Amino acid sequence: MSGLNTIVINGLALALPLLIIAIGGIFSERSGIINLALEGLLGFGAFCGALFAYAAVTWHWFPANSLTPMYLSFVVAALGGAAFAVIHALLCVKLRANQVISGVVINILSLAATGFLTSQINMTVFGGPSSKFDLTVAPRYTVSLLAKIPIIGAAFARFYAFEVLIVVLVAIFWFILYRTRFGIHLRAAGDNPQALDAAGIEVTRVRFVAVLISGGLAGIGGMCFAYSIFGSFSSAVYAGYGFLAIAALIFGNWKIMPTLAACLLFGFAQSGANQLVLWLRMDSSVGDLAMIVPYALTLILLAFFSKHNRAPRSLGEIYDSSKR
Repeated sequence: MSGLNTIVINGLALALPLLIIAIGGIFSERSGIINLALEGLLGFGAFCGALFAYAAVTWHWFPANSLTPMYLSFVVAALGGAAFAVIHALLCVKLRANQVISGVVINILSLAATGFLTSQINMTVFGGPSSKFDLTVAPRYTVSLLAKIPIIGAAFARFYAFEVLIVVLVAIFWFILYRTRFGIHLRAAGDNPQALDAAGIEVTRVRFVAVLISGGLAGIGGMCFAYSIFGSFSSAVYAGYGFLAIAALIFGNWKIMPTLAACLLFGFAQSGANQLVLWLRMDSSVGDLAMIVPYALTLILLAFFSKHNRAPRSLGEIYDSSKR
C-alpha cells in the first residue's frame, strides 16, 4: 500500500469521528449555547460504551467473537454522552449559569469521574487493578472494486465500520439542521430567540434538546477513538479531540460542510506528519511530536482566519423572555 493511500486511510479514521463531535457542537452552539464541554462529553460517553462492551465480553453476554457488543456500545455511548450533557443543559439553560465556566467544569468532572470509576469498577467488579477497559480494535473492511480507483479509492480501503455510520449520521443531521422545522427553530434560537419566542416556540426547550444532541454525538465520537486509535478506554481518550472539534466548527463558521473540510484538514495533517516520520525513519520521539501537528495548525488558522468567523448572534447570551 502506498504512503499516500495510508495518509488518506488514517486521515479519514481521525477526521470522521472528529466531524461527528463537531456536528454535536454545531447543534449546541447554533441554538445559542456555548459548548466547551465536548471533551468531557466524548470521554464520559466513551466510558459508558466501553464499560458495557467490556462487561458484555467478560461475562459472555453474546457468543464468542461476536461484534454485537461493539455495535451496541455506540448506542450506550450516545446515551451516556447525552445523559452527561444534561448537566450542561441544566446549568446553562435552566439555571442560566455562565456557559464557559460550565463547560470547563464539566470537562474536569468527566476526566476525574471516569478515571476514578474505571479504577474502582475494575478493582471491585472485574477483580483486577487497572485504569482502563481493554477493547478489541474495530475490524477494517475493504470494497475491492472501488479501492482500486487511484487516490480516492483509498477511502474504500481498510475503513472502520463506524466510518460508514458517521457518514450516515452526518447526512441525517445535515437534513435535520437545514431541512426540518426543528432545524429552523434551532437556528433561530441562536440567531433571534426573541422572534422564535414570539412565534410560540419555547426557546429553552429547543436549546435543551440541542445540548443533549451534542452530548450524544460526542459520545459516539469518543467511542470511535476508543475502538480505533487506543483500542481501550482510559484517560488517553481525552487527547484534546473535543477542543480540536470546537476549532473545526469555528473554522467551518458553524456550518456542517465547511466543518467537514476543516476536520479533513486536521486528519490529513496528522496522518501526513506520521507518514513523514516513517518515510524519514526518524526516532520514535519525533513521532510523538507529530501528534501536535493538528493543534499547531489550529493556532496558525486561528491567527489568519478568525476575523472572518461569524458566530450565531445570540451565542452565549442567556435568553430572558421578559426582554422580548
